[in-house]
Amino acid sequence: MTRVGVIGASGMAGGELIRIIDQHPHLDAVFLGGSRNVGETVVALHPNLRSRNGLVVERVEPGEVRRRCDVVVFATPPAVSARLIPEIADDTTVVIDMSGAFRIRSEEVHRQWYPAVRRDQGWAERFSYGVPELISNELATANLISLPGCYATAVTLALAPLVFELGLRRSTVVIDGKSGSSGGGQRLRRGNLHSYRSGAITPYAPGGHRHAAEVEGFLARRAPDAELTVMMSAYGVGHVRGLLASCYVLSDKQFDARTLARTYLRYYRGQHFVRVRDHRETMVPMPDPHFVVGSNFCDLTVMPDAAGGRVVALAALDNLIKGAAGQAVQAMNHRLGHRAEEGLEMQPVAPV
Repeated sequence: MTRVGVIGASGMAGGELIRIIDQHPHLDAVFLGGSRNVGETVVALHPNLRSRNGLVVERVEPGEVRRRCDVVVFATPPAVSARLIPEIADDTTVVIDMSGAFRIRSEEVHRQWYPAVRRDQGWAERFSYGVPELISNELATANLISLPGCYATAVTLALAPLVFELGLRRSTVVIDGKSGSSGGGQRLRRGNLHSYRSGAITPYAPGGHRHAAEVEGFLARRAPDAELTVMMSAYGVGHVRGLLASCYVLSDKQFDARTLARTYLRYYRGQHFVRVRDHRETMVPMPDPHFVVGSNFCDLTVMPDAAGGRVVALAALDNLIKGAAGQAVQAMNHRLGHRAEEGLEMQPVAPV
């Protein structure tokens, strides 16, 4: 069994990570790290996880973490990841970071979107970053892994076939993102109170979002001649979990519906967690975040809008699983030589 440590175990993504590890045949959660909830049991923090009630949250002592763990996953705020990872990482411990501390390679762009997060740029250069479906070969040997944010995961998967298969170049991508309240974590804010959030469509980042910078940077490194400009507005909606990223690709290059559908199906053939959907195939137009909740799936739909001179690519996923904890386990599976689906084969829950 691979010994896994979870730092940031009291948060929503940390709880999901513990739950998934608990059902994985090759992983064992042996260390839970935190600061504010030291001494608390898992069941006290996550009432749904009664089978793990023997574990308690401990203070993070880097030497002790390295001694006890083969893999350490950070479900922490980016400033915490930036401070602790250099103290814990070594040549034998695999570190997977779910925060934004090391996602953006450029120091200038990082400072723009994470002005309060001080990090060592040398460490940022060492991380492998990307969605597992797109960098699986790199993950197989990586000891430092930075996972994309939830929106960045959806958007990258939505755009990858256009860029890497259809040769999309010198285009503008406008993203409309809508996510549930769990995307804001557990920090108490007045705007997240039920009386304000229920039934709302709240423009919390209408003038730009840091996940767009992640996508733009990743595509610039992987397809330097693509020259894509990625812009994003984000809205909070009334449901708890799940997100929809609507990507509007404005380009002089035209693609018909048949070419788009065949390209996406071919590109993601064999990728278990990416489901290319015809938006008319069910009684509910797809993709819809409600029908991926509780799973590691990302549902994609792509279509041309000839009248508008654009391609519309839609992606839906559960932000706490495919956008966070499930993706961490998927990356871990690649690194440890397991099937990508190991421990992640749960079907979505509906209705929610």
